[in-house]
Amino acid sequence: MLKKLSMLLSCIMLISFSGCAGQNTDSVSPDNSSLLASEAVLSVSENAVQAVENMKIGWNLGDTLDVCAADRDGDGKVNEHPEDGEQVDETLWGNVMTTPELFEHLKADGINAVRIPVTWRDHLGDAPDYQINPEWLARVHEVVDYALSQDMYVLLNVHHDGGGDPQFGAWIRNASSDYPGTAEKYAVLWSQIAESFANYPDKLIFESMNEVGFDHMSQPRAYEILNHLNQLFVKTVRKSNPSRNLLIAGYWTDVEQTCNSLFQLPEDSEQNRLIVSVHYYTPWQFCVSDQQKNWGSPGEVRVMEANIRKLKETFIDKHIPVIVGEYGTMKSADTASRVYFCEMFSKRCFEAGIPCFFWDNGEEYDRLAFQWRTPGLIEALQHAVSGEDYEVTKS
Repeated sequence: MLKKLSMLLSCIMLISFSGCAGQNTDSVSPDNSSLLASEAVLSVSENAVQAVENMKIGWNLGDTLDVCAADRDGDGKVNEHPEDGEQVDETLWGNVMTTPELFEHLKADGINAVRIPVTWRDHLGDAPDYQINPEWLARVHEVVDYALSQDMYVLLNVHHDGGGDPQFGAWIRNASSDYPGTAEKYAVLWSQIAESFANYPDKLIFESMNEVGFDHMSQPRAYEILNHLNQLFVKTVRKSNPSRNLLIAGYWTDVEQTCNSLFQLPEDSEQNRLIVSVHYYTPWQFCVSDQQKNWGSPGEVRVMEANIRKLKETFIDKHIPVIVGEYGTMKSADTASRVYFCEMFSKRCFEAGIPCFFWDNGEEYDRLAFQWRTPGLIEALQHAVSGEDYEVTKS
């Protein structure tokens, strides 16, 4: 009987949400989210383990809502500027405006989870309120609604606010020199985000931050600061979202450094609501720096499998769920190697109970033609999460 009631209540939530997901942007505000509080109360919550188990193929809406006026190449100058008098919007780094059709086509390809990175630093008012620009927040709501209308899981985060160019606006890493000031800003920002989305379905998951570490400090102190920020994240969000599943960023979201005992999950008033967030770009020369064109030797596969095993032994085997929020390779690398890498990684992660989200900055999926640019890639990812027992081979 209880199971039938749960299914009925879930259907009520889905119907209620579907009716408002395509609403006009003007109707979305921090005080007027897409769902009524009374509807949210009816939802039957998945805990973190259950949510992670239900994620299959994940994908990142990269270089879109996470854009910012930033020094992306490290030459001390901002790379792209908005036009005079204009605000930074999602097209700044060359991508098109996001549409509902994008998520419809992704869902048809088997993607049931998307990560929507968001950078807030160009859209915040002055201290102490740090008010988010209402138009920007409304647009974030709109894009999140697009994905939720397709019954996708959605990861929403604070992205390049933790970047490496503090002279142009990145600020989270200032916690190493001004923890009180940084913590105050961090809490105010997350309070606004969390309150704005408080009545959204459980499939929306908040992620504390992106890739953040403090390597210029002693290792214990560096981890302590990250742990404190993650604890502040949970404490802040819980005030308006008492049972939402939360994604906790590891140290630099690096597998090895996050598996370090110095990294500690925050205390939480709710049980089984926290997920560990890591990224995977190993080897760096193949995945990021474009110095290696081929991948797939037995030794390279063993390294990948060892890293996944480390995550499993450190977290999964202790009933702590894990999400790989980003992985991928350089688009210019050998195609067969890229497909082999992605299929092998996705399959091994799936077998370990770890969903992974392909990083796409707009180069891989054509967001106008709704087509994958790398032959065989989406088919490989679909095969990897099929549950079929097979050996991945390089074509």
